[in-house]
Amino acid sequence: MRLATITVLALMLSTQLPVLGEPDKRVTHIPASRVTAAFAKGEPLLETASYKVHASLREAPGKAEVHVRDTDIIYVLEGTATIVTGGKVVDGRTTAAGEIRGSSIQGGIEQQLAKGDVFIVPNGVAHWFTRVQAPFRYYVVKATVSEGGLQ
Repeated sequence: MRLATITVLALMLSTQLPVLGEPDKRVTHIPASRVTAAFAKGEPLLETASYKVHASLREAPGKAEVHVRDTDIIYVLEGTATIVTGGKVVDGRTTAAGEIRGSSIQGGIEQQLAKGDVFIVPNGVAHWFTRVQAPFRYYVVKATVSEGGLQ
């Protein structure tokens, strides 16, 4: 019985762990050339059900937005921008599942973002880039709350 238990555990572990000397398939490597190309256009690098990583580029203000399930973790690489958070989205419309966009925010708080800043917008909080010194480049990691999860 003891040998059978050890064998089952060993089999379970062998299906979850990488073999020594082989790349771990759970790890993602995005080469610098791909990252550079993504920042030139401002596009996603990776999107999964649990998280997203975007190489973002803004050259002008955007729409006000609310991500129902995604928390945005922003790291500014270049440029400056004013971001408004909180308040209420004006003329808000659902544009995709869990995504609301509108023309502006009423009653929010303005903050300046600059190179080296980290800024976290929890899911459910309205946010809007209003003034942008182009090019404004930033990484965004979007941590996604599962449906029915804590917010």
